[in-house]
Amino acid sequence: MRALLPFVFSFLPTAVLPCDLALVLAVDVSGSVDRREYRIQMDGLAAALGDGTVVDALIEAQARVTLIQWSGASRQRQTIPWRAVENADDVARFADEVANNPREWKNYSTAVGEAVGLALEVLREVEGCRRRVIDVSGDGVSNEGVLPQVHRPALSARGVTLNALAIETDDDDLTAWFFENLIHGDGAFVITANGFEDYPAQILRKLQREVTRQVSRGP
Repeated sequence: MRALLPFVFSFLPTAVLPCDLALVLAVDVSGSVDRREYRIQMDGLAAALGDGTVVDALIEAQARVTLIQWSGASRQRQTIPWRAVENADDVARFADEVANNPREWKNYSTAVGEAVGLALEVLREVEGCRRRVIDVSGDGVSNEGVLPQVHRPALSARGVTLNALAIETDDDDLTAWFFENLIHGDGAFVITANGFEDYPAQILRKLQREVTRQVSRGP
């Protein structure tokens, strides 16, 4: 009987690694974002997803990733459904989808709180992931819909971290506004882009920090 054990064990299924990270990427497509700036965001985000550090961390986390476009109240949409990341090809395919994702709206207001609300909704589809992170980027303060703070109890109850990238284009000090009104959760942070031209470099910094912070932790 002992001689049969290796044969029997060869049919045992390979263990499936659990999802460590669910990441919602929420991109601003409000009226303050023109066609060129939209292109900078999508191309910059796609390029950042191709960074070796980001790719390795997403694979290590067996991550789930999705994209939301957001604008004014009632104008937020999950434009790329949840994608599972198991290898580099999965990340490359998702990055290609981001680069080619058509814009949903233009010339509408800025409803940051509504974007957070949709992000919380879509996260219900990946409750099995250990970490759940919302990544909001934008170039203006909320001027329509519910304020982001409304969602803080739900973020806390579900253990969701909300980080932000502030694209500074005027004197409103959006970084400070995001810090006070938007980010939430353990280790939440804001990164600043000094205009849209700085967005590609800063979204790369943001993703590197976001996806590797806990994946690379020590024992």
